[in-house]
Amino acid sequence: MASRSVSFHQKLLRTLPFFSRRLKSTASPSTSGAPNLNFPEKPDPEPKKPGTPKKPSTPKEPPFNLDDYKELFSSVSTRKLIRSTVTLHLAAMEGMVDLGSTVMNSRLMKSSIPRKMVLESIERTFYDHFCGGKTLGEADKTVKKLWDSGLRAMLDYGLENALDNAACDRNLDEFILTIDSTKLFATSPVSFIVVKVTAICPPGLLRRVSGLLRWEYKDNSLHLPCKLKTFPIFADSSPLYHTLEKPEPLTPDEERDLELAYNRLIKICERSKQANVPLLIDAEDTLIQPAIDYFTYSAAIKYHRDDSPLIFNTIQAYLKDARERLVIAKKAADEMGVPMGFKLVRGAYMSSEKRFALSLGVNSPIHDSIEDTHACYNDCAAFMLEEIAKGSGSVVLATHNLESGKFAAAKAVDLGIKKENQNLHSLNSTEWQRPFRLEGVDEEIQTLMCLEFRHGFTRRQYPTSWSSVIVDTLDVGKGKNLPKLIG
Repeated sequence: MASRSVSFHQKLLRTLPFFSRRLKSTASPSTSGAPNLNFPEKPDPEPKKPGTPKKPSTPKEPPFNLDDYKELFSSVSTRKLIRSTVTLHLAAMEGMVDLGSTVMNSRLMKSSIPRKMVLESIERTFYDHFCGGKTLGEADKTVKKLWDSGLRAMLDYGLENALDNAACDRNLDEFILTIDSTKLFATSPVSFIVVKVTAICPPGLLRRVSGLLRWEYKDNSLHLPCKLKTFPIFADSSPLYHTLEKPEPLTPDEERDLELAYNRLIKICERSKQANVPLLIDAEDTLIQPAIDYFTYSAAIKYHRDDSPLIFNTIQAYLKDARERLVIAKKAADEMGVPMGFKLVRGAYMSSEKRFALSLGVNSPIHDSIEDTHACYNDCAAFMLEEIAKGSGSVVLATHNLESGKFAAAKAVDLGIKKENQNLHSLNSTEWQRPFRLEGVDEEIQTLMCLEFRHGFTRRQYPTSWSSVIVDTLDVGKGKNLPKLIG
């Protein structure tokens, strides 16, 4: 029976290429007030010219055997493997995301019986595979399973795109609740809290702030009246076409909302520092990413631990300017003596980014080929690993790409980075952005990288989107017993 199970796993792994595709889809300033928009002098960018990233040299093989299927899959039942395989086959089918969105927005969902059938089928397949649960209590069970397998988890409150201050305040409460839940244990099974700035600041305001930041970079004569200290946000190769004319200044109402949004982030950072659990700030599309980078870097300057970062910004390697922005931000952080962390992903907005650029008749900010994206990701990873080897920097390698994982592990060995090094984290992130909506996954998904294995460097996994529609988790935040993270 055991040999048959291993044989099945081997056949499953050989079919992995068919399962994945790119889905279309701090010196401390004052803690109060809006994030001042008085821009510091920009340091000179790196002299590297934009273009196709150089592919780093291939290091030797990593110190663990990825061909040992029995060990890799030892903690996963055959039934779960089969269900995951079916789910991933469906996720990889062209048109599945569009079909799901069509069904969810159809009249069918207005009838109770068809609605119940659709939601239950989604919950038992996509939701169960990609999400940790609808409540923090359900995420408890997922975290415990990962912990028992030798993994720590990252908790991600998966809602975003709050449209008003009331929704942003509700989301703030959930982020605080999530952070507080990690303080119940001396050794927490949770390694990071994931924060979406779009959940605490309306996207429309992020677009306005991004436009002002973009125009200031274009026009050095522009002086914005209030701005906190930050790291460089743009590189010479960054796309600036989103802002074609000088934006109007923020209105008094927008300035007030910006202050409220910034104060929400401050509260999250303060609670995170108290709990000693770092934050991962998620990336978005290039239309609003400048404002998110500004929020992230200004907070990182203010909130950090003595020798390690409290806040990690996300760099999307499918963008042509990814490495250049990473390098200049890291350089600025070093010059200011601020420990800054970065999370490296490939990216999630390829279709919309290309479509918007095409509508304006400009070049896409996305690499021209998947090979260029792979090369850029590995180049960014190599840069951060070299920084860690020199005693500076911290990185979360978030990838489902097997070759990138092997490359990074072997590179770390070549550089003499020990597996217990707390500045190097490897993440298997399997996040479904909005529960019960088929809108896509952040990165290409491969069954192997969704399954835990117990060798090598520190590995994490998301039990994501634990609170959502259907279940009201706010009662927990009103004095009820806090759900445990380990039963």
